[in-house]
Amino acid sequence: MTRQLASPRLILRPYSPGDAAFVRGLYSRPEVQRYLGDGTQRVRTMIEARAKINAWNERYLAEPAQGLWAVCRKGGTITGSLLLKPIPDSVTAVERDTEIGWHFHPDHRGHGYATEAARVVLDHAFACGLERVVAVTNPANTASQAVCLRLGMTHLGPSDAYYDAACELFDITAPTSGKEPGGEQS
Repeated sequence: MTRQLASPRLILRPYSPGDAAFVRGLYSRPEVQRYLGDGTQRVRTMIEARAKINAWNERYLAEPAQGLWAVCRKGGTITGSLLLKPIPDSVTAVERDTEIGWHFHPDHRGHGYATEAARVVLDHAFACGLERVVAVTNPANTASQAVCLRLGMTHLGPSDAYYDAACELFDITAPTSGKEPGGEQS
């Protein structure tokens, strides 16, 4: 279930049917779609936007860590989306890893919202027991690559391990407890 999370400036909450206009507006923009999949416009109508919201909410209903969040400023304005979801391998389509990603409205880029929201979601993921999270970016998407680096993710280089596409691959692992094997604290 997509749980509500918060940071100093942001509330991350599940999308609701009342957010359909924002979803349509965000995912119909060429400047948002250009780095997503093949760049094809995915949401053109309010019906498609509501269906997308319903699908997101149903997909994560039984998931304690994963979700797709509406990222809102504390005043209520939605700025974008943050996702934490299974990512299928290119060859086997088996979902072994968990991906973090973000899609922000162009009017809300450049304010640090993606980094702040992603940090909250990573903390949530690790608190729920996930040990590793990956991010894949289009090779030309230097803005998202910069977010990955600000999050402390390691750049693993070009990869076609996911989505049957050439991407830049990043990962981050859960912080350790500081304990050595056998329970002794270092």
